[in-house]
Amino acid sequence: MGRRRNKGRPVDGILLLNKPTGASSNNVLQQVKRIYFAQKAGHTGALDPLATGMLPICLGEATKFSQYLLDSDKRYQVTAKLGVRTDTSDSDGEVVQTRPVEVTEQQVRDALPQFTGKIEQVPSMYSALKYQGKPLYYYAREGIEVPRESRPIEVFENNFISLDGDELSLDIHCSKGTYIRTIIDDLGELLGCGAHVIKLHRSQVADYPADQMVTIEQLEYIFDYAKAQDVPPREELDPLLLPMDTAVASLPEVVLPDAIGDYLMHGQAVQVAGAPLQGQFRIYIGEARRFVGIGELNDDGLVAPKRLIQAEQAQS
Repeated sequence: MGRRRNKGRPVDGILLLNKPTGASSNNVLQQVKRIYFAQKAGHTGALDPLATGMLPICLGEATKFSQYLLDSDKRYQVTAKLGVRTDTSDSDGEVVQTRPVEVTEQQVRDALPQFTGKIEQVPSMYSALKYQGKPLYYYAREGIEVPRESRPIEVFENNFISLDGDELSLDIHCSKGTYIRTIIDDLGELLGCGAHVIKLHRSQVADYPADQMVTIEQLEYIFDYAKAQDVPPREELDPLLLPMDTAVASLPEVVLPDAIGDYLMHGQAVQVAGAPLQGQFRIYIGEARRFVGIGELNDDGLVAPKRLIQAEQAQS
């Protein structure tokens, strides 16, 4: 039997998508994959359907580095409605409790330090974390409560923006794995009135610039315009992609001469002067600084490949 060919074209890079509210992360991922006619695509951490904002989408070989963006810090602007608690801790859920709101700005400011720094957070039953092979939200929809262990997270900043009647807005910079819905629910309980998320916008992932985000509507317009002008859409769409190595920009770098780089690309560990003594690092080859992937020192003190892109896709 012949080898099955992948549908689509080999396109590599990272698109900063501004996800619209109401859409699932997988749905917009599939739309981007279709517009780019890409062989392979993956996102870097799902946003709730309610949420908007930055959703980096990795195409092609860039999917090999999506985990590094999953593990990166994030920044959110959130608006909560005080006085109403829901089963999902956001406005997509069912109301389970209402209470009067008698909260002052000072009370909010006094409470925020308890949700700042290194804290333990119990994930929501409506999260995608797995329990016995199924996501928690599967059990929640069946009305089944399952045990969840608290997880360490870090909130670097939890900044007050405004309190307008019963609507509270915050700016939160946090580590991976942080559930903003849970912070809002816990804050509402501390304030004695309950709360749930009504708006959530992710404004930053790692150090990616927000002004380079594009919407699905913009991509579709570019695609249709290119077709109308008899121009291959890739000529207009591909320049929007960021280089693959931006996903691992926080790692130190090692530059190998071409001759040594050839050995590494064939899976061999190589001797490199000045390589970091621990951790992972970006690897570039030659004066042109072609990004080829991620490496780390092995037990013999040699630079060993950990995750390499295909040689023909190496960036110049």
